[in-house]
Amino acid sequence: MIAIVDYGAGNITSVKRAIEHLGHACTVTSDPAFIEVADRIIVPGVGNFRATTALCANGLAPALANHISLDKPLLGICLGMQWLFLSSDEASGIQGLGVFDGRCQSFPPAVRSPHVGWDQLEIAGESRLLRGVQSGQFVYFTHGYRAPLVEATVAACDYGNPFSAAVEQGNLFGVQFHPEKSGEAGLLILENFCAC
Repeated sequence: MIAIVDYGAGNITSVKRAIEHLGHACTVTSDPAFIEVADRIIVPGVGNFRATTALCANGLAPALANHISLDKPLLGICLGMQWLFLSSDEASGIQGLGVFDGRCQSFPPAVRSPHVGWDQLEIAGESRLLRGVQSGQFVYFTHGYRAPLVEATVAACDYGNPFSAAVEQGNLFGVQFHPEKSGEAGLLILENFCAC
């Protein structure tokens, strides 16, 4: 069973539809006990980094951290990926889960922010999540802050400066773009996650 975490900041309906379209069972939940027993977890998210405080307030963060410690697959989408980093300048004083080093930052003044629309992935390494996806593939982004390049970066995007478009470390995955809105390439990425 795939658990889609509802913490009040997700593009949940589109993610659920995409997973069900691929033929996989999923449940939208905010129940830490259900998250503890789920096979795979998706943490979606749209909006301000401050929304991630609901993950702690509702007791979800410890369940998610335990899921990761057991090396069970977890996918963070957009804000869900940024939460895997230490923090974000968007919400000073709010801590992320801190699995990946670095903080999320705003885009440089030379480019329009937020970064909205189709942009290209630059595949940076071997990746189970991106298996079958070609470098240069367009995917759909909508975000005002960006995650830094880290050792776990498997795809980057260059908008003002390069940033992490996808990260992968063991069974922990994150994508800054929205696979549920990225056509066939996005569905392939979600199917790859479901197969992990």
